[in-house]
Amino acid sequence: MRTKLNRGLWLLAALASVPVFAEAEEHGLSQSAVPLDSLGGFVSNSMVVSWMVAAGLIVFARRATRDMKKTPGRAQNLMEWLIESLYGFLESIIGAHLVKRTFWFLATIFLFILAANWFGLVPGVGTIGWGHQTAHGFVIDQPLLRGANADMNLTLAMALIFFACWIVWAMREVGPLGFLKELFAPKGETSGFLKVLMVLVFFCAGFLEIISILFRPVSLSFRLYGNIFAGENMLEAMARIQPGLGWLLPIPFYFMEVLVGLVQALVFMLLCAVFTLLICQHEESAHEAETKP
Repeated sequence: MRTKLNRGLWLLAALASVPVFAEAEEHGLSQSAVPLDSLGGFVSNSMVVSWMVAAGLIVFARRATRDMKKTPGRAQNLMEWLIESLYGFLESIIGAHLVKRTFWFLATIFLFILAANWFGLVPGVGTIGWGHQTAHGFVIDQPLLRGANADMNLTLAMALIFFACWIVWAMREVGPLGFLKELFAPKGETSGFLKVLMVLVFFCAGFLEIISILFRPVSLSFRLYGNIFAGENMLEAMARIQPGLGWLLPIPFYFMEVLVGLVQALVFMLLCAVFTLLICQHEESAHEAETKP
């Protein structure tokens, strides 16, 4: 009987879209994703959203490219516009040679982050799920859906994947010796005692650069996670700041979060592109010089 009652309350909260929270308790978006007991406790609500976003992008790409035509339809036209715009934008930043090697990753990570950020703004994300009835209303304990990038696990995983790709790209462009020279070799033309001093300075600076490189995945993941997590908490706070107006007050902030979602996707992609350019820029310049007539 209790199980049937809980299911009925869950359905009621789902139809209402915005749950009623107990006034006597402090509520907010949990810092970590919530494992779903109905899915064995292994799958979290952010994993469900990431799978949905990935499946949606795959379906869209397949539909847009399944029957390519000279006069494109809406799906093909949107796909071509996205790819051409991103390719030209990245080419202007990291050059034609590097963009050929890295575009597959940079474009994918941008589209996935953007889609995940905007999907997290869909009504029902974070407000539909399992809970229990209290004297003050229905309390959601396990939201079925949670913004994918509001989970540190996902943002850190994307940053670590980039870090692995960055190492591969660097080794292919400059090689192990060139990689070490880029980190530790002195820059500029010097002679005498000054040259010895510069060798020592750049050798010490190389160790600082290694520390900076190792912290890049952390900074990438925290930046994205912090902005999306803060945005979702702000929307939730606006929804409960004034009883009866929970549906109206968050609306202006939704528009702001749409812009934040786009900016954060661009920032993540651009930082990945710039980090790659910094380690490969000398090779890039040499390659362009060779190709000039």
